[in-house]
Amino acid sequence: MSISVVTVPESGGRLLDAAVALGNLHTKTLGLLTPQAYLQSAEVGGLLVALVADEVVGYALFGLPKRKPYVRLTHLCVADEHRSEGIARQLIDTIRAGHGNRLGIRAKCRRNYDLSGMWASLGFVPPGESVGRGHDRETLDTWWLDFGHPDLFTDMQSDALLIVGLDHSVLEGIADRSPDTESREPRIFKAAWLEDETELAYTPQLMLDIRSVAADTVRNQQRSEVARMRKFAPAAEAVAERHRELMDGVRAQSADLSMQPHTGPLLQYVAEASCAGLHVLATCNPDLLALADVAREIGRVKVVRPAVVALHVDELRQAQVYRPADLLGTAFTTGQVATDAEGELTAFFDQSEGENGSAFEDRLRAFEQDDSVVWRRELLRDGEGRPVALYVWAHDGRTLTVAMLRTAEHSLEQTLARQLLFLLKNLGRECGVETVRITDPFPSPAAAEAAGLDGFFSQDNGLTALLVDVCGTAREVSATANRITNRLKVPSVAFGAGLQTEIASAVERAWWPAKIIDSDIPCFIVPIKPRWSADLFNIPSPLTPRGELGISREHVYYRSPGRRGESVPARLLWYVSQDSSGPQGKMAIGCSRLDEVLIDTPDALHSQFEHLGVYGQAEVRKVARGHGAAMALRFSDTELFPAAVTLGRLEALAGDLGQPLSLMSLSKISSELFQAVYEEGHRKT
Repeated sequence: MSISVVTVPESGGRLLDAAVALGNLHTKTLGLLTPQAYLQSAEVGGLLVALVADEVVGYALFGLPKRKPYVRLTHLCVADEHRSEGIARQLIDTIRAGHGNRLGIRAKCRRNYDLSGMWASLGFVPPGESVGRGHDRETLDTWWLDFGHPDLFTDMQSDALLIVGLDHSVLEGIADRSPDTESREPRIFKAAWLEDETELAYTPQLMLDIRSVAADTVRNQQRSEVARMRKFAPAAEAVAERHRELMDGVRAQSADLSMQPHTGPLLQYVAEASCAGLHVLATCNPDLLALADVAREIGRVKVVRPAVVALHVDELRQAQVYRPADLLGTAFTTGQVATDAEGELTAFFDQSEGENGSAFEDRLRAFEQDDSVVWRRELLRDGEGRPVALYVWAHDGRTLTVAMLRTAEHSLEQTLARQLLFLLKNLGRECGVETVRITDPFPSPAAAEAAGLDGFFSQDNGLTALLVDVCGTAREVSATANRITNRLKVPSVAFGAGLQTEIASAVERAWWPAKIIDSDIPCFIVPIKPRWSADLFNIPSPLTPRGELGISREHVYYRSPGRRGESVPARLLWYVSQDSSGPQGKMAIGCSRLDEVLIDTPDALHSQFEHLGVYGQAEVRKVARGHGAAMALRFSDTELFPAAVTLGRLEALAGDLGQPLSLMSLSKISSELFQAVYEEGHRKT
């Protein structure tokens, strides 16, 4: 018997239909996915089918998370009559052959499915487990197939969940237990893998709609489902004001739409979600989907179908937990905790079950009274003066110790946590230390989740991150890292030249600010006008600087859609050009990691990246003028050089290497030139 594995083409066709049909036969164990979800996976190369005599006998559906260095296996399915024929192994081997630059394949499976023998036979091991978020709270086993790369970074992930608000149309589908229901899409939320990534939530409007259901049995089923979800009850006055704003927005968009009797109740869902801080509202109602633009622009809520949540859970979660746009224009201030002011902070930061208010106050006061170490007790307040973040730190020349790291309940708590983690790494680098160590026994959950994405690993009842301040070869980087890990008594790793792009990028993220020059990571120089560099990086300094927290660790830059070899991941070198506004410019100011390149219509790009701030919809449209589309470069972890590299020095460095230098538009440069400019920007003499 001859088995062949092929990638389903973007257009779908017969192979796609056969995969959907096979998956529908096994929804009890696989969970439900709509045909559109299969198609969108096929469009990015994430659907393989196994063929025997031109018949589809199995398939693998997988994703390539942008912020995680592994393959996420969503479905692995083989027809009953063709099991034990090696089909699953060929599907897995094909994934591995096509994506060997990733760390491995990760899957989750309910333990009561009793499939451990299959996973083990394919080479997977179970490194951990979790309690499922479904009704039965079944145990989920995590299965991992390692591709043989250094495993220090396989745990770089966050436990943060995407919180999804629901309207009544989705609840109806979730609660409907009939097998022949017409709308099956909402039941995608019952798939084990998606339950483990999301938390379903509701607001008061959903309870009102349930009350209106005539059939007692159906009404009780829906209430039973809601009882397992998270409840949000925002202040009625704030909801009423937001509802008025939304209605005004609809009237400006369409007078006919504003007159429809269903518009008001549907906008109540949006108003409640907006005031509760929910950023995603799932619906199958076409009338609510028609209000998506107003919901996004005024309520900052993305109204999407359940299938969109399943396909883009990573991107939606990132937009939820990290919204630097909301920091812009706000008056966040930092300062020292005043002596004898510890008691005032208890109500904001006493968040742990293991630490009561008096213990928190005593610990915070003890740092002030410690004569052996100089502790800095830093407090961050929002524009209304409320404490929103607290961190206590000191360093001994080798380690920056963060003895207390707390964030208060706030609409921007997740964003502040991610900003603070990067701020602490920057602080550690400025102090010349080799590690940042969080020793707080009760860090706020938001801070602990953020650390999972920042290369922190568990060590001696704390969280530790390496700071490998080397821009050099893989051997030079790993030698410095191993010297640090040997001191910490944790496993070391060794790298050689030509490290694959994804692996090198994971290393650079975990060991920031390390740069592995002899890896496959490409480098580009990006000319940017002074007005945009001022908005993005505070260089040249604007009249009203944003302050450190306003400079995002992740951002997006828009340019014309013509491609010039951009690939992901990559390094960006920022060159501020000169424009007609004045003499400022003509200098390289810093570098970033390129995480995503996307070409689309300006409105679609703005909708996807608006949470990153700076650019308005009109400005993105201006970039796309004459093209109909624009290119978005999403980048992160920007390093601003202590000393800008002038145009003259840039030209001299390129000349010394015998390499061309084009500054008219984005262009590729060699790793050697990137290293020369990077070292020049950090030159101390």
